[in-house]
Order: sequence, then C-alpha cells, then structure tokens
Amino acid sequence: MEITTFPIVDKCASIGREKDTVVADMDGTLLRGRSSFPYFALVAFEVGGVLRLLFLLLASPFAGLLYYCVSESAGIQVLIFVTFAGMKVSDIESVARAVLPKFYSGDLHPESWKVFSSCGKRYVLTANPRVMVEAFLKDFLGADMVLGTEIETYKGRATGFVKKPGVLVGKNKGDALKKEFGEAKPEIGLGDRHTDFPFLALCKEAYIVPPKPEVKAVTAIKLPKPIIFHDGRLVQKPTPIMALLIILWIPIGFILACLRIAAGSLLPMPIVYYAFWALGVRVIINGNPPPPVNKSDNKSGVLFICSHRTLLDPIFLSAALGRPIPAVTYSVSRLTEIISPIKTFRLNRDRALDASMIKKLLQEGDLAICPEGTTCREPFLLRFSALFAELTDEFVPVAMVNKMSMFHGTTARGWKGMDPFYFFMNPSPAYEVTFLNKLPYELTCNSGKSSHEVANYIQRVIAATLSYECTTFTRKDKYRALAGNDGTVVEKPKIKKGIMGC
Repeated sequence: MEITTFPIVDKCASIGREKDTVVADMDGTLLRGRSSFPYFALVAFEVGGVLRLLFLLLASPFAGLLYYCVSESAGIQVLIFVTFAGMKVSDIESVARAVLPKFYSGDLHPESWKVFSSCGKRYVLTANPRVMVEAFLKDFLGADMVLGTEIETYKGRATGFVKKPGVLVGKNKGDALKKEFGEAKPEIGLGDRHTDFPFLALCKEAYIVPPKPEVKAVTAIKLPKPIIFHDGRLVQKPTPIMALLIILWIPIGFILACLRIAAGSLLPMPIVYYAFWALGVRVIINGNPPPPVNKSDNKSGVLFICSHRTLLDPIFLSAALGRPIPAVTYSVSRLTEIISPIKTFRLNRDRALDASMIKKLLQEGDLAICPEGTTCREPFLLRFSALFAELTDEFVPVAMVNKMSMFHGTTARGWKGMDPFYFFMNPSPAYEVTFLNKLPYELTCNSGKSSHEVANYIQRVIAATLSYECTTFTRKDKYRALAGNDGTVVEKPKIKKGIMGC
C-alpha cells in the first residue's frame, strides 16, 4: 500500500464536523516533528538528571538503527526502556503535566489541528507511552480519549518494559481502534506514515499529513489554551544536537555559575554591575532610578514594586541601583540563605504581622517587594497582593525581564536552592530592569484610593510597559497546576535576615 492511497490533510473539509469523530496519530500528525526523542529527553533530564540524558543520547543511535532497519516498535521500546526504567510513575506524570505541554504546544501542526479541533469527538492513537502524553492531549487539545502504549510498573516504578500487545504501531493500532469502536467506524482518521495505514483503513475518511519541515506551528495566540504556567529546567527542546550541547556545557556552566554567584555575593554592590558584565551577565537599565532616601529627613523609604521573574530580581534591582536593597520574600532554601548578598525578610502570610514588619523596614530605608508572590515565565502578570498599597505612598514600579538561552532559573517541583545556579549557568544570561515613574500621590491609598485599586493600577502599568497580559491567577493556582499543592511552606514562619526566595 502506497502513501498516495490516501489524500493529504489539506483536502479534508473542517466545516460542519461538530458531530464527527476524529482519530489522529501524534508525532508527525498532530505535531510537526516526526521524532519523539526530544520529549523522552525532557523526561530523562527532568526526572533522572544529566546522566540519564547522557544514557539516552548514547542509546539513540541504536534505537534509530532498530527503528529504520528492524521495526518502529523495537526502536521505540529502546527509548522507553532507557528513559523510564526505575523512574517513579508519579515523577513521570508530574513532568507530563508540568513540563511537556509547553514543548508539545510549540509544535502543533496547523493543518491537522484545524481538522482535529473541528470535530465533536477527538481520539488520539499514538505509539508514545500514554502516561507521557495524556495530560497534554486531554487538558490542552481537548482529546476525549488517548490510546497509547502502556508501560509496565512495579511498586510504583516503571520497569522500562511495555504491556501487551506492545508498542502501538502498525497492526496494534488497528486492533486498538477495533477494540475501542467495535463495528462502528470513526468519520476521520489522520496519520503520517505507513504504519498508520492499518487504523486509517478502518475510518470512513482517511488523510495523510505529509512531512513539511517548512510549515509553521500554530502560533501562541491561536492555541486552544494558553500556556501560562510550566516547569522544567530546559529552555529549548532537546534535540540530539541540543542534548549533546547541554551535557557538554553543564560542567563548564556550573563553574561559571559559581564565579558569578561569588562575584554577586562577595563584591561591594556598587561594582557588582560591572563584575556581572565582565563575567558575561548582561544588566540593562532603563528609566531613571530614584536616589537613596536621606535618613536625616525622617522620610519613609521607597517601596520598589517589581514584577517577579526569578528569585534574583532583588539582586539585579540592587545591581542596577548600585546599592543593596532589602527585600521581603516567602519560600526559601537553606542554600540561598547562605549565598544571599542582600538582606531579605520572610513573609509569614499573617496580614497584621507582615504589615507591621514592612512598615518598620520602610522607616529604615528603601525596600523591594514582588507582590505576585511567585514567579511566572510567560508574558503574563499574576494578581498583585494589595497589602503593600496600604503601607506607604512612596511607590516606584519596576518592570523586570530576564533572558535565558539554555536553563530556566525557577522551579515549582524541584529544589529551589539550585535556582540561582541554573540561571547563572546560562552562557550569557540577561536582566533588563526598567524603572517607571514614581506613583503620583493622588493614586495612592492616602488620597482615598482603595488598596486593590492601587495594586491593580500598578499591575496594569508594569504589564503595559512589558507588553504583558494581566491575570487574576495567584501563587496557589500556579502550584496546583505544576506541583499538585497550594505552594504553602509547611515550616513555622520566622523573620530572618540573609534569605532569598521567590
């Protein structure tokens, strides 16, 4: 049977399909990319670390040889075994929920998505392990059912083997479709290779998605659901070449990160800006930074209201100003306590106690706060807590933007103590600090505005500066989406100096 037996997908009408059922393959069909290696590599790195990624990379030539010379099933089984063997199933599910959707959504095929999204019932039939793809397909693409390869488990861990009938390719895909639909036939089938033909032949209409490397993915604005929260350390999709670069760079990057952190922690703040530039960390300053408060005038310090990108926001604010600015934070790690170059004070989520502490700190000088309460990687601002607006009328909004090419400097699932190391492990990370105009007195609470009005106004001003979108999401929303908890720190809150957090 030749691939020309079926028409190509752009011949499929997508209008009036609300009552139809579609069954689609994933790699090369719903996604532009035909290789699943980058997604196995993401699971390998996020759960097993750099050594697991190395093992997967070393095994990939053997997997490719089996895939093309023996069978698709044999090649995919090698990838599954090397990636999953010994991993906790809960860890795989966590990565599937928090990490993979960002990368999958960036590779959505426009033609197949147009057809898939137009149908009332949506099924996906894929050779990928179901545990790895189901969260994305159901939560972001609206799939009603995902039929994928099932992995063997033992006491909550993956063994690396697959359950019968094996990897869903070729005849196994046809059998899975028959088992699900019985004698009924779905209206539309979408596939991209000859091993999809057995299930395509069971559909009333079948279409092939031809390989077109030049086709552009569905743009972010057209995605069925925006990706606001995502986790994981890797910025770019780990293709084999990128995976090799990551493995080779990590030892060099860690040494470089230690040098950069030492410079920020040990050198006087007025020269940290220049030290960062000398070590390849770009610090870009926009706007007019306010001068330090003269304590002899008995004036309240300035409260810098910062958008929150990483726990390093107060550090780069201080570097931009040339003087250390204390900050109030929430969750922290012991390691970041040790390496923190500025005084920071932990919030305990008791409104009265927090307000009293912030007022006292403002009497001593300038202070920085990130009212979102947690970081967000995408061009969105989370809801601003209104507490800060009641405590002073000296506000300077600060728009923070960072740029990373290899590693993210934040995590919701992992150890936060490594956040600054991962940020500084990037070859040439950058921070752009934009000082906005001081908030006019007539827009503060002391002039009659409510605290929520002040907080929402500052959120909108920062969002407009960054071309970001304001949301009402909170810290709890982020941690429920990524980590399965509400982000609450269990330990008894205390006020300490020398702490960094996000």
